[in-house]
Amino acid sequence: MRILFLGDVMGRAGRAAITDRLPKLREQWRLDFVVVNAENATAGAGLSAAHAQAILEAGADCITLGDHAFDQREMLQFIGQEPRILRPLNFAKDAPGAGARVFKATQGRQVLVTQALGQVFMKRPFDDPFSALDATLRKYPRGGTVQAALVDIHAEATSEKMATGHFCDGRASIVVGTHTHVPTADAMILPGGTAYQSDAGMCGDYHSVIGMEKSEPMRRFVTGMPKDRFTPANGPATLSGLYVETDDRTGAATLVRPVRTGGALLPEGPADAA
Repeated sequence: MRILFLGDVMGRAGRAAITDRLPKLREQWRLDFVVVNAENATAGAGLSAAHAQAILEAGADCITLGDHAFDQREMLQFIGQEPRILRPLNFAKDAPGAGARVFKATQGRQVLVTQALGQVFMKRPFDDPFSALDATLRKYPRGGTVQAALVDIHAEATSEKMATGHFCDGRASIVVGTHTHVPTADAMILPGGTAYQSDAGMCGDYHSVIGMEKSEPMRRFVTGMPKDRFTPANGPATLSGLYVETDDRTGAATLVRPVRTGGALLPEGPADAA
């Protein structure tokens, strides 16, 4: 199976890059399944129903969120109406929506997608992500109940993300990190056949401070004082993510490549493996 994961969509620039380029990528790369993290797609904080619908119409099979899952309050209702949107497994016991779901890919194949929030350096305490992921992966074994399983680990610390990758190795097909908006150079296949990258990066304008227009973050770093609100940068956006090919029989990853196309970053993608 050919699976594409795209990292945190950041504001208008990131949304435009998804709607403009994802349909072409689905066709050119013959993608079977696409997951997009979109928790920053609406003004850099949360996801509105209209923006979610636009990303799904562009070719996403599933949208994951994160710690800003419900910053746009309409998502509290909309997530219950749209099963293709997932909030984190360990967000809160009474949170609406689901943190894991099995989706249909091409040829009727089954793909588990789930997301968990890390605990290290996060602004609020979340429930243990490891026990939540363990229960989910036991319920949906790769190569058995599902042909592939993807874990989005939304966390600050690379050490916690790496620990999650090794914890899920042999059980998930893909473990990919989100949240820090900067792509890491450690895409690999772990010994148990799990494709891993500490952070997929963002889909947004990289001539920025992690997707925000530069002036206000720089002012706060230099002076220690805020003046204005953060606003997303709106220059040409780079699509960043991870491309993985998996074996339907075992669910193991057979190929992994970072994806960086358009905007500021050097282009990379599955075509480079040819």
